[in-house]
Amino acid sequence: MKSVRYIILAALTMLAVSMQAKDNAANWEKYGPTSKSTNAGFIVRAGYVIGGTTPLPPPAEIRKVKEFAPKGGFNVGVDGYKMFSRRWGIASGLHFFYQGFHTVAEVKGYYMRMEMEGDAIEGYYTGCDVTNATFWGFTVPLVATFAMSARWNLSFGPYIQFYTSTGFNGEVYENDEGVSYLRVDTPTGQKQEIGRGTNSYDFADVDGENKMRQWGAGLEVTFDWKALKHMNVFGTLDWGLTNAMYPDFKAVQFPMYNLYATIGLAYRY
Repeated sequence: MKSVRYIILAALTMLAVSMQAKDNAANWEKYGPTSKSTNAGFIVRAGYVIGGTTPLPPPAEIRKVKEFAPKGGFNVGVDGYKMFSRRWGIASGLHFFYQGFHTVAEVKGYYMRMEMEGDAIEGYYTGCDVTNATFWGFTVPLVATFAMSARWNLSFGPYIQFYTSTGFNGEVYENDEGVSYLRVDTPTGQKQEIGRGTNSYDFADVDGENKMRQWGAGLEVTFDWKALKHMNVFGTLDWGLTNAMYPDFKAVQFPMYNLYATIGLAYRY
């Protein structure tokens, strides 16, 4: 009787493994590339963008972030992909985006350039700094794709961005202790008290010149979950590796990197 139980158990195990294999095969068939003849297809994406343009790591001069709010950006585009095996492939595309953020930070000894009553001054500022940034443009990724399972895909690789419009502006004012001043030119320079509404800055228009780069590059990682036969839920992180400002612009003394994520839906053709 004992041997019969072992035989039955072995048969049930084999049946379960066979059913699981069939189920996996069915999933790969259902959620695989749209075209079986070429193992290729297209994905149309649309999503909501959140993130910001930030120094990495944040400098010691930024003492506290009081407010941070994404601008409610969007990202729409299309990707084409080619699978060389069940697991591995390559993809590229063209995405149109709008992204930006608003932040208020308490700073101390923070070097910056601002306009005050029509005159430009530079130096080391202590108080509250308000920043608004916007970017319109296109992203061209070139990524390797890896199918972790029939329904989960991971993509990773470089991208390049071209900006059609940029903005980086704000103002400064008193912090919670009522402090707002600029040390002109040096950390021990002349102390210039600054009240709210008397100053501003716009790095996209410095003496008639845009000090923001018109292109950027970085790394992109995307997770796709195939919710339906032709519909994906996805998340993408674009991590910029180039300074958002031109390197010869000394009013910002540390690199600023674009770090934005997209969450959305995609349709697979």
